[in-house]
Amino acid sequence: MKLSKTNFLTWRDCPHNAWIKVNKPDIFNANPVSAFEQGLFNTGNEVDELARDLFPSGELIERGDAAKTRTHIKARTSVLYQPVFETRRFTTACDILVWDDDARAYDLYEVKSSTTRGETKARRELYAYDLAFQAAVLAMNDVPLGKLYLLRLDSAYERGENLDVHALFHAEDFSADVASITDTLSLEMDGAHDWMSIGREPEGPCVCLHKSRSNHCTSFVHINPSVPDYSVHDISRIGLSKRKLASLIDAGIMDIRGVPADTKLSTNQANQVEAIKSGRTKIDHDRVRGFLETMVYPLAFIDYETYPAGVPRFKGFHPFDQIPFQFSLDIILEPGAEILHHDFLKTGSDCPDEEFIQNLKRALPDLGSIIVWNKKFEMTINRKLATRNPTHGEFLESVNARIVDLEDVFSKQIYIHPRFKGRSSIKSILPVLVPKLSYKELEIQEGASASEAWNQMVSGSVSPEEGEEIAHNLIKYCALDTMAMVEIWRTLEEEVIEYQKTG
Repeated sequence: MKLSKTNFLTWRDCPHNAWIKVNKPDIFNANPVSAFEQGLFNTGNEVDELARDLFPSGELIERGDAAKTRTHIKARTSVLYQPVFETRRFTTACDILVWDDDARAYDLYEVKSSTTRGETKARRELYAYDLAFQAAVLAMNDVPLGKLYLLRLDSAYERGENLDVHALFHAEDFSADVASITDTLSLEMDGAHDWMSIGREPEGPCVCLHKSRSNHCTSFVHINPSVPDYSVHDISRIGLSKRKLASLIDAGIMDIRGVPADTKLSTNQANQVEAIKSGRTKIDHDRVRGFLETMVYPLAFIDYETYPAGVPRFKGFHPFDQIPFQFSLDIILEPGAEILHHDFLKTGSDCPDEEFIQNLKRALPDLGSIIVWNKKFEMTINRKLATRNPTHGEFLESVNARIVDLEDVFSKQIYIHPRFKGRSSIKSILPVLVPKLSYKELEIQEGASASEAWNQMVSGSVSPEEGEEIAHNLIKYCALDTMAMVEIWRTLEEEVIEYQKTG
């Protein structure tokens, strides 16, 4: 068994998960790759290939050919893409190696599709171990190594008419970071290899037992079968209170219903736990009525769909700026009026900004409330549209000034239901309040899938017929988002009316 860099990093995060990945891949791969994960994978490939333009005319080592790599290393080939190195116990592939004649050594470049913005200590450590593993295996192959670089997208880069690859990427010397962990690295690599080579599955639990649900490993359910579907890991924002989660786990409390009454929780957390324990819905009808009364007719329920292009495609965009390509709009002019529906979908490959804004101008009423779900998202899109298209700045500012966030009723816990499970996304609220509406029958069921589908359509990776089908499915999906808001709003109205009748 040869331990790869990827599996080593998985082992550092969760040894049990890494063992499953190597020895029981059917369990590890039981759940299909999500659209979000596929999007990250596609962006990573795009960025990796683009980075090669920084060091042109290199030799690409295809299909993990270690023998071909050795030949090029011996010949001191100037630039190598994807060279592969192996020992009896370890294997690794490098993104780019560049020969430095003065230093008589190869500089190693690890390419990441992340940006320079908001780096955490944990993320930096991960990058250091990533490079350190590669450096160790190359040293075992007697490859002379110089500097170790991390190559990322520069978050400050703004695209002009053409893409400037040299300005897009930011290279940072990680040699010192790697040197600081060299003493313990070999022990960790040997320990990881020995762990992966164990003939029987290690007993659980895994280290993820003390992490919040969003940070659980791929094989968590298999490794920790005693953890219930709705557990203390699902308590809202529990990941920010590691001691709190650890104290519950260490006390043997897994089920959220078993949280002791004297546990110190935030108000939102306590409400979530109380809701599931009591099984009762809790509504502050006065606050719901007050919230609804802030809405002014005509009511415009709107939803945007966007694509986060890691490599900026159009002038004025930064890495991972969202490209707004679609909106759905449902308008109710006055109480009791029928819904007026409008939609826009960009199907071409050029920048959608101008068409998006013009269609928005034509469709939106001049007055009244604009209702969204999670206003931070739409308002940020509008602000960035205004920055890139200053002639429309006044209009977009006026749109933001009229926005009302329907999610507030749930995120601020004005309305609490046990089946919300402490969440406030529209996908969590709709099945509870409006079960007649469902995304399950749609070909596209969530935002990441919509984003990836649009990218396929406009990038020419599908046939015209497939593109038409994608466009049809995108329109259906986005329309359901706005219809969901309308029906949730109607449900809230009915709740208030019924409460006023019964006192």
